[in-house]
Amino acid sequence: MTWKEALVRASEILKQNRIEDATLESELLLRHTLKIDRVRLYVESERELTSEQETTFWQLVDRRLKGEPTAYITGHREFYGLDFDVSPAVLIPRPETELLVEKALALAKSRAVSTIADIGTGCGAIAISLAKHIPDVRIYATDISTEALRVARNNAEKHGVTGRITFLQGNLLEPLPEPVDLIIANLPYVRRSDITQKGPLSFEPRAALDGGEAGLDTIRELCRQVSGKLRPNGCLLLEIGQGQVKAVSDLLKSRFPAATIEVAPDLAGIERVVGLCLTASQPNR
Repeated sequence: MTWKEALVRASEILKQNRIEDATLESELLLRHTLKIDRVRLYVESERELTSEQETTFWQLVDRRLKGEPTAYITGHREFYGLDFDVSPAVLIPRPETELLVEKALALAKSRAVSTIADIGTGCGAIAISLAKHIPDVRIYATDISTEALRVARNNAEKHGVTGRITFLQGNLLEPLPEPVDLIIANLPYVRRSDITQKGPLSFEPRAALDGGEAGLDTIRELCRQVSGKLRPNGCLLLEIGQGQVKAVSDLLKSRFPAATIEVAPDLAGIERVVGLCLTASQPNR
């Protein structure tokens, strides 16, 4: 079987089993099997798979058919143009989370931002992406998971930003040693009832997904911790789930009545990021 034939057949099988982006996923699995880049895959598409390669490839396809995410099978996920190592200890970075990075970069251009805190850093995708694009910023990245921080540190070393990011273990904002100019958080916001034992989220760490009954438990806890953790004129960016914008906005308004609050939709039109910016005179309580 040629590389091309294997790719076409695997794509058909994944499509038949309602796997989204079947062609792309088949390509990623085949490239992982062959340890090659995309260009070589298509330039040499008429090459034959060895019997060992063919066995390995179809084993990977079978794992995908059983629901295991491709990112965990290959150990990689692209985010904001960078390749990140991932493991079942961390949430797989989503395309919609790139909006958080874009909003943070925009804030860094429009106001003084010298320190950033990435809360619940996971594999470090947000912190590392910002470190690559904002040369002079100092970044704190917190996570409660020791294993997640290990993955994040490895990614920071991989992308050459180890000296720019301080990784801290602990609950949300508690480990921060000082107030910062910008807090970014992609926290658990999935409603508990939406997480099933056999669903598509079952392979990912539950602690990184489960936001409680309404999906807002961890977001509420972070908002309670903000006091003293933002500098004057500081900003907070939160990723939220569909239908949560009013509850989160109301929560922020109740704690920071004089602050500016803005909401940004993702590419699907879902209100995905809530941003809050203090004024110099705004009490941080």
